[in-house]
Amino acid sequence: MKWHAPQKASGFYSCSSNSINMTSKEDLEAIENQISTIQCHGETALHHPGPALAHGRLKTVEKGRNWGWLLSGFISLNVLLLGIAIVSGSVFNKVQISSSHLLIFLILLVILTTVWMVYYKVHTSRVYRAVLYKDSHAGPVWLRAGLVLFGVCSVIMDIFKIMFYVGRIHCDYSPVKIAFPAVQALFVIVQTYVFWVHAKDCVQIQQNITRCGLMLTFSTNLVVWMTAVTDESLHQTVAPKDPSYNGSSNNGHSFNITIQGRAEVSDCQCIHDKCDVFEKTFYYLYPFNIEYSLFASAMAYVMWKNVGRQMDEHHSHKLRFSPWDVLVGPVAGLIILVAGLATFVIYEVDVAKGDPKKTEGALIMHYIMNIVAILLMSVTCLIGCVIFRMEKREQVSGKNPTRSLDVGLLVGASLGQYLICYFIIVAVLASGVMGNTDGLNLACAVLTVIQLCLQNAFLIKGLHREPFKETEATSTVFANVMAVRERDPERRSSSIVPAHTLPIPLGILQSRLSWKRRVLKEICAFLLFCNVILWIMPAFGARPQFDNTVGSDVYEFQTWAAVVNIGMPFGIFYRMHSVASLFEVCLAS
Repeated sequence: MKWHAPQKASGFYSCSSNSINMTSKEDLEAIENQISTIQCHGETALHHPGPALAHGRLKTVEKGRNWGWLLSGFISLNVLLLGIAIVSGSVFNKVQISSSHLLIFLILLVILTTVWMVYYKVHTSRVYRAVLYKDSHAGPVWLRAGLVLFGVCSVIMDIFKIMFYVGRIHCDYSPVKIAFPAVQALFVIVQTYVFWVHAKDCVQIQQNITRCGLMLTFSTNLVVWMTAVTDESLHQTVAPKDPSYNGSSNNGHSFNITIQGRAEVSDCQCIHDKCDVFEKTFYYLYPFNIEYSLFASAMAYVMWKNVGRQMDEHHSHKLRFSPWDVLVGPVAGLIILVAGLATFVIYEVDVAKGDPKKTEGALIMHYIMNIVAILLMSVTCLIGCVIFRMEKREQVSGKNPTRSLDVGLLVGASLGQYLICYFIIVAVLASGVMGNTDGLNLACAVLTVIQLCLQNAFLIKGLHREPFKETEATSTVFANVMAVRERDPERRSSSIVPAHTLPIPLGILQSRLSWKRRVLKEICAFLLFCNVILWIMPAFGARPQFDNTVGSDVYEFQTWAAVVNIGMPFGIFYRMHSVASLFEVCLAS
């Protein structure tokens, strides 16, 4: 194309019309292609930056993620340490920190956490592309159902607390004691709903705010757990009436319950006649409130780990539960459960009578029951580990916050029972095995250590195995080649489904469970019921560690009470968490 020299006309430069006519169709197409190429390169540069720019963005995202983790970790650490200090200070009467100060701190903490959860539900989770991925392993329905069950019991406990403190409002009780159960009930309702709906979320926006909020939720639940555990431990811990007590009597209930503020309660009259009923009821509901706080803490931690996570897995294995797969395990487990409940009731009744002979008989019965259950559990765990070695199945690959947390909680929570058992072993051996009670106490402690090792090995191995895929089972199909060739061409299929793609129907599959899978399911069901009874007995008041005085004789009461009150809550949680893990292993088998 040939351009003429520009000529000035009316203040504008113009181009000759002849030059436009000389522009051919091919030239116009070439210009359009060139413009299109430039635009494409521009869009590519915008949407697909070069390696240097992409690396810079990746470093920026990584810095933001590390900053969010660091900030949320600092928030959690400070809240936990402050909570530990206030809870510990409120236990001792000599320290000028009353229970009202602790409750004010808890109210502020619970309100802040509730406000953040409402903000997350109303705003963050509803933003476009806020949750692009869901963690299929986080918050299974049975875990959320357990959270709802414990949450309902916690709300009932709060209602009974309100009624109890209202009845004694004139007894120098601060209104804070009424306000905290009301605020906690609202907190439990909101939190349960948020975790039921959003437990699987992998949040991709407002990551730093979400991490800090989840760590605040995590810390709040742990502080509430510490408060409940402290109150429950003081309720169950008994101290000698007489300082000259030498532990010669096995009557653990000759001790006084040392709870701050309980001395003046007996001198105060309730304005209605249900105060004693409400008090006994909400103390029996404490174990459910304790487990609720731990369940909520675990779910908040998993959500925190999933913030900003992009899932690699595009499918998940749907685990099905069929009650017809197991029979012997549940029946044997129910027998242990019923026998344990019966011995627990007899133990509590006999010990409460204050007769040393009845107390010793109750201790012997309690130890025998525990030894039988723990021995059977050890044998079944050993059989399960052997079957795991025989059954070749792939191990779960890739990072999974839920699985890592399950394993960490199993190992960490079992340390509480290890602590108590080893203290008992040393105490009995140091003082000498004198009588049947000491011998059974020693045997129970040794067998418990063995059972914990075997059960941890069984659960950790089971949690790291790939779930059994029901669609993997295939049927073999034989085709008559001559019949296929003689078929009408119009009816002849152009695509024959291979034999390996034809799954066996679920009904046929369930009737052909291999003996290894069936035995594993039976073992899991049996261990589940056994762990339930081992959770019920200490959670609802069985304290043979105090009724048998060998520990307080060797270590002195203050040291022994500290060991039991630290180790017991972890041991109780270990049994409940084992129930959840066993159910998951049973489904995956």
